[in-house]
Amino acid sequence: IYGLMGAGRTELAMSIFGKSYGSGITGTLKINGQEVDLKDPRAAIDAKLAYVTEDRKGNGLVLSNSIKVNNSLANMRGVSDKGVIDKDKEYQVAVEYQDKLNTKTPTVEQNVGNLSGGNQQKVLLAKWMFTDPDILILDEPTRGIDVGAKYEIYCIINDLVKAGKSVVMISSELPEVLGMSDRIYI
Repeated sequence: IYGLMGAGRTELAMSIFGKSYGSGITGTLKINGQEVDLKDPRAAIDAKLAYVTEDRKGNGLVLSNSIKVNNSLANMRGVSDKGVIDKDKEYQVAVEYQDKLNTKTPTVEQNVGNLSGGNQQKVLLAKWMFTDPDILILDEPTRGIDVGAKYEIYCIINDLVKAGKSVVMISSELPEVLGMSDRIYI
């Protein structure tokens, strides 16, 4: 989805993800041909959707917490048993995604706020990848990161698509949209 900031791109994505803006929003959402009613983000996650926010520092990550904690925030069930977090499992998951996404950090115990923008973005992607979504909505996934990190994010997105995941990317950068998209909506 291409458009300038303020054109309603983020509002559309968040509405799809169950965090509706305004009132009187209507429409039908189908996933794999089945109509779904996503009243809140929990319902969206259960329907195998993920939304990677454009504001990683304000809405996507808890900067004062470790990579390990941030990775599991969207899928606490994946690292807990009967509501009790298994710290070893949480650590293993974080290390697995650190390796998969090539997050540059000495340890997953590192606070996310101490990472570069590109590595913060990788932690945010890992957080949502750990929910094992079928559809990822990526809102400005390369905003505020350097060229090298952008390339790495593009490679991660391409790997997700190769693995059979659907990716809806929202961007205000036309070259990015042209280079990464099969279909473009303006």
